[in-house]
Amino acid sequence: QVQLVESGGGLVQAGGSLRLSCTGSGRRFSSDGMGWFRQAPGKEREFVAAISWSGGSTFYSGAVKGRFTISRDNAKNTVYLQMNNLKPEDTAVYYCGADYLSQGTSVSATAYDVWGQGTQVTVSA
Repeated sequence: QVQLVESGGGLVQAGGSLRLSCTGSGRRFSSDGMGWFRQAPGKEREFVAAISWSGGSTFYSGAVKGRFTISRDNAKNTVYLQMNNLKPEDTAVYYCGADYLSQGTSVSATAYDVWGQGTQVTVSA
């Protein structure tokens, strides 16, 4: 069974940091573009960050650029999202996705064919 599993979410005060992990199983994701998205209550899922298969290219939404860093370890089949200087508006369920055999960094959720179950991030004021 091909799946992605996120971890590392939790409750943190504004200004704090969290590191999310997303580990794949069932196949290698080392040739896939990977992305992080988030969804707050009552809102649509929105793009956060993406990374190319090699890790050589990254892209961020304007809301998180300069605060979040996406990285990957293909040997561990894992992608990470380091989140610093968190704000209450970062509160959401965070999902990782795999863009099968993609060469780029897609910002569209429809490009991703495998998703994790999500991990809750709550930032208190």
